Amino acid sequence: MLNFNVPPVKNSTGEPVWKVLIYDRFGQDIISPLLSVKELRDMGITLHLLLHSDRDAIPDVPAVYFVMPTEENIDRMCQDLRNQLYESYYLNFISAISRSKLEDIANAAIGANAVTQVAKVFDQYLNFITLEDDMFVLCNQNKELVSYRAINRPDITDTEMETIMDTIVDSLFCFFVTLGAIPIIRCSRGTAAEMVAVKLDKKLRENLRDARNSLFTGDTLGAGQFSFQRPLLVLVDRNIDLATPLHHTWTYQALVHDVLDFHLNRVNLEESAGAESTPAGARPKKKNKKSYDLSASDKFWQKHKGSPFPEVAESVQQELESYRAQEDEVKRLKSIMGIEGEDEGAISMLSDNTAKLTSAVSSLPELLEKKRLIDLHTNVATAVLEHIKSRKLDVYFEYEEKIMSKSTLDKSLLDMISDPDAGTPEDKMRLFLIYYISSAQAPSEIDLEQYKKALMDAGCNLAPLSYIKQWKAFTKMASAPTSYGNATPKPLGLFSRVMNTGSQFVMEGVKNLVLKQQNLPVTRILDNLMEMKSNPETDDYRYFDPKMLRGSDSSVPRNKNPFQEAIVFVVGGGNYIEYQNLIDYIKGKQGKHVLYGCSEIFNATQFMKQVDNFDNLYFIYHFFIYKLIYIRCTLPLLHEMQSSLKI
Repeated sequence: MLNFNVPPVKNSTGEPVWKVLIYDRFGQDIISPLLSVKELRDMGITLHLLLHSDRDAIPDVPAVYFVMPTEENIDRMCQDLRNQLYESYYLNFISAISRSKLEDIANAAIGANAVTQVAKVFDQYLNFITLEDDMFVLCNQNKELVSYRAINRPDITDTEMETIMDTIVDSLFCFFVTLGAIPIIRCSRGTAAEMVAVKLDKKLRENLRDARNSLFTGDTLGAGQFSFQRPLLVLVDRNIDLATPLHHTWTYQALVHDVLDFHLNRVNLEESAGAESTPAGARPKKKNKKSYDLSASDKFWQKHKGSPFPEVAESVQQELESYRAQEDEVKRLKSIMGIEGEDEGAISMLSDNTAKLTSAVSSLPELLEKKRLIDLHTNVATAVLEHIKSRKLDVYFEYEEKIMSKSTLDKSLLDMISDPDAGTPEDKMRLFLIYYISSAQAPSEIDLEQYKKALMDAGCNLAPLSYIKQWKAFTKMASAPTSYGNATPKPLGLFSRVMNTGSQFVMEGVKNLVLKQQNLPVTRILDNLMEMKSNPETDDYRYFDPKMLRGSDSSVPRNKNPFQEAIVFVVGGGNYIEYQNLIDYIKGKQGKHVLYGCSEIFNATQFMKQVDNFDNLYFIYHFFIYKLIYIRCTLPLLHEMQSSLKI
């Protein structure tokens, strides 16, 4: 797209054609995790500007547009044509543009006498955000429109639900067009995931039927990663597992997302003001904010993002020592040669015995980049460590793992909640909700009142508990409680024993917990469906094959062979804990690949805000409507039930 929709010539030594990139907020969110400013510059992008910003005319430069085909965006593009801002226009739409809007642009081009300047118009089908090579989310702008709360809102109308489902399906359709593959779809019954599956199956089927305009034939199909074997798409509903989004975690990436401001692969840190005291009466100094990109080019991040935090701290220290040793070697060689502080010209003029020094100097850029990454991860890991120590997150993680795996607890839950030194009120509430969700039997009313009093004394907001209580009651009616495996983290002693005394990190008293692999509910569902295992949990999952002439309401898969590739998509939101669990699972399956996607990605704080204020009575109504749709109730009875429940 950035090369005017022509495949770039590899190993080309010529200068690129200089151009301007114009995007809206949606386009910005799609590009920013993928390309740095330097990479854009290498592709010939001299300026990248928001569509709705004030832009000056640059009449001798071509412009590449990358925007959603909204009414507001189309109006602004027509205005650009009328104002003759650029030499030529390459219009790329994130989702397919309608004919009427295309005609609006054509009329504006005719009116501005700029028809010949509109060089190309493309539907790019890129309405999703790729955060990792194997992870994507649907949107960042207006994500509240497809959030867990929006989908499960009790007073939602049929029209609103249709709009949400259409938005999700449009993005998933774009995803499969980009992948160049038609999936086999499996989904749970009676959930929002089933609604998405039905609509996606219909949309893919219609596109395949239109042979002239199909996006899955010819060149596009061969471009896909999955062109040899069709992938499996597993659609699951967030409601199958509400404990994982609340769980305290112990891996680097998930911790960064949980405790820091981590957004579209960028982490924002507040720099501590240090020991300098503010004079009496003076305005307190503003804390500086620093941003760091944790991207695919960061080798340390790629290697350690899924590692337990103790390993990360140790690796940062080892990298720092390795860097210092290399730096000392360069200084030592310079000192021996007697050219301390001299320029590079003097170095190159020395005889053959300077080979070592020349090699060391040529590796300086690499050394400086290494230093930058060490500083970055020292700052990020230190910020995470502060949260671990001040909130005792290692204790919470270990305790929750024991609850979820039904292991013996070494301390009562009431003691954990009542301990004033352990965690914030939100940490205590998360712990209790996990206990409540994971218990096979809900606590008695007397016990519950005791817990509630302890939580209130600790300053907790009890609103999420009301929602979880109703959710638990109805999921129990519908199905068996979710199991979380039986592996618990194994302590290896304290950090202070692992780290050497000269470490950057003061780790006294923080447990060095090592994770044991256990499959979370989403991973277990994937395993059953990917390996074609018979299991009560997934035997009733619906089966869709968009390539078949007629759809069916079958749960019996026609394909009996295990799948090599799969995409797991969580309707209602996902998290890095689930993503990492899937990646760890697939590492043990040679030659198999899995991608993880979700309608939005949230941490525990954001998730708790979404389940904060649900109305219980309406929740009951909402649940029954879902179930009535599920059992294919007749329409008159459905309307009768709706009106009586509303009353």
